[in-house]
Amino acid sequence: MKITANEIKPGMIIEHKNDYWNVLKIQHVKPGKGGAFNQVELKSVLKGTKLNERFRSSETVEKAEVDEKKFNFLYIDGDNCHFMDKKTFEQVEISKSLTEEKYKLLKENLEVIILFMDEKPISIELPNNIEVKIEATDAAIKNQTASSSYKPAMLDCGLKINVPPFIESGEKILIDTRTLEYVKRVS
Repeated sequence: MKITANEIKPGMIIEHKNDYWNVLKIQHVKPGKGGAFNQVELKSVLKGTKLNERFRSSETVEKAEVDEKKFNFLYIDGDNCHFMDKKTFEQVEISKSLTEEKYKLLKENLEVIILFMDEKPISIELPNNIEVKIEATDAAIKNQTASSSYKPAMLDCGLKINVPPFIESGEKILIDTRTLEYVKRVS
């Protein structure tokens, strides 16, 4: 299915240069001279290579035909994550490398969407926001404002992210699973 460059969204799978690409990031750029374009960061579904591409607003790209199915996370076994369809009880196993670091956010019974191409799982989509606990973080520096800077924090799942200075160890926060960035504190 053809779509315009303006319709490209992160998480979408597109067909480009005889390969299938997962859209990681997109930035709309409007230079002083010339027409606007979208700067798109892509990752090959089959090879794992990355590519930065510019698409003019008037260009069209081919959106890949993928099947989306809802699965619940079961467990991690070595290098694989196991999921089950609640309706059919069909189980699917996906390599940790396919999920990048997002497998660390998986919790038992978490509902995810798995994208399939030719009956082969190619990507997983987590819920947009997930609640996590701060395992450890540095103390806030006195007179530091919330907007000035962020500090590193270790999450209970093993991920490292940056959080505002008012966040303390032991607090629960929401993070955006697409960007792995802090969203808000959970009371």
